[in-house]
Amino acid sequence: MSSLSVVGPDHRKAALDYDVAIVGYGPVGATLANLLVNRGVRVLVLEREAEIYRLPRAVHFDGECMRVFQAAGVARALEPEVIPIFGMRFVSPQGQLLIDWQRPLEPGPQGWYASYRFHQPRLEEILRARLAERPEARVLLRHEVFALQEADDHVQVRYEDMRNGRLHQARVAYVVGCDGARSLVRRLIGAELDDLQSHERWLVIDALLKRPRPDLGDDSIQYCDPARPATYVRGVGVRRRWELMLLPHEEVAEQTRPDRIWQLLERWITPEDADLERHAVYTFHSVVARGWRRNRLLIAGDAAHQTPPFLGQGMCAGIRDAANLAWKLADVVQGRASEALLDTYESERAPHVREFIQTAVRLGSVIQTMDPEVARRRDLAMAADPEQFVVPQPTLGPGAHQGDGISGTLAPQPLLVDGERSDDGLGYSPVLWLAPALAAAGQAWAGGRIACRVAADDHARAWMENAGVQAVLVRPDRYVAQAVAGAAELPALERWLPAIA
Repeated sequence: MSSLSVVGPDHRKAALDYDVAIVGYGPVGATLANLLVNRGVRVLVLEREAEIYRLPRAVHFDGECMRVFQAAGVARALEPEVIPIFGMRFVSPQGQLLIDWQRPLEPGPQGWYASYRFHQPRLEEILRARLAERPEARVLLRHEVFALQEADDHVQVRYEDMRNGRLHQARVAYVVGCDGARSLVRRLIGAELDDLQSHERWLVIDALLKRPRPDLGDDSIQYCDPARPATYVRGVGVRRRWELMLLPHEEVAEQTRPDRIWQLLERWITPEDADLERHAVYTFHSVVARGWRRNRLLIAGDAAHQTPPFLGQGMCAGIRDAANLAWKLADVVQGRASEALLDTYESERAPHVREFIQTAVRLGSVIQTMDPEVARRRDLAMAADPEQFVVPQPTLGPGAHQGDGISGTLAPQPLLVDGERSDDGLGYSPVLWLAPALAAAGQAWAGGRIACRVAADDHARAWMENAGVQAVLVRPDRYVAQAVAGAAELPALERWLPAIA
């Protein structure tokens, strides 16, 4: 895709108030804003709510997301607030262990644990506190966007200060809608949703333990019971969550009465054990938008896709969107790349997120089986083949990478000789990984245009040796742009540098 290296106009030379406006200030919008300002982009964030929603919502993210938070500059603040989770168990109605899905007890290839539990309001506080330190960002809470007027070289964003009804406007180069499942920006783009046909009602209950209950365990548990499928989730601190599937004939008002909730929970806890913090009935959707960008309008997170929670990948997918999009927007608005680079956002991310959603739908259809005979056959199949539900590790779709070998895959984060993670000191920037034999030649070729790391770590060397390469150009989002086998091929990497250096 040689057109990606064509230098575009520097949009900041135009009479713009900001480079990028972000509509929505949840975890995805806040992550995107932090990544953008880390690349020197001027950001306006518009959020209709007055403050962070203080009750639990998302509770899981993975090691790749923690690495994105590391790039955003919040990992150190976040680390004491999260707990690693090492397993998920699938249990039959008779208590038989069908699958014991254990994760490594040590940090994995991303330099972090494979899976974490967190409290969403605390994550949002940390992301917002970090952004508040940056003069490139302006955040307006209680401000609602009501119109986006597109021109050839900018977007006029019109918004209302909901505290006093006053109307305002700002000229920006691009607008990103991180405004959730009912996204205004998606509607203005005109993107339609592909329905992957999974729409089930679940009652989600969050409780705060009043006394220790170590018998509940730290692993997540999927109760594959055709009478009522259920999930138990260990949260941070005293937080515990249960998700219970509602049966077709059950009325929401009846099932959400406090006395009924305690009836549903009695196999696990009683009012003597815990206080109820929150309950809500969700219809778990599985959809992917067609059209994540129209000219200067883009969408990310739930605005672009929604997944059932069975893999815990809903918020993770939005964080990956932010990591993929931010460096591309930065390079376009700062004149290092043409707008063609933005076309690679959906082409790369849509197939990637679709594979996660399809796996979650497949897993959900298994967990939600309500026919006892089908469930019996399922239990036998799950016990015989526990690997069928491994979390996928898809390659990016076509885009800003070579498209063969390890390009388009997620690069590991090795440790440096001093024990630090290799991304530390790089932030949200690209890097050239070099085998020791190619260190001098690679550094001479890079000529200071891009940071270089020598693969001194055993894991890094093994990764490159297994791929049969000696130099790997890794993008800011830590996906591989291209890898080459020797010094003679280093010039082939030149095509990517105007866009990612």
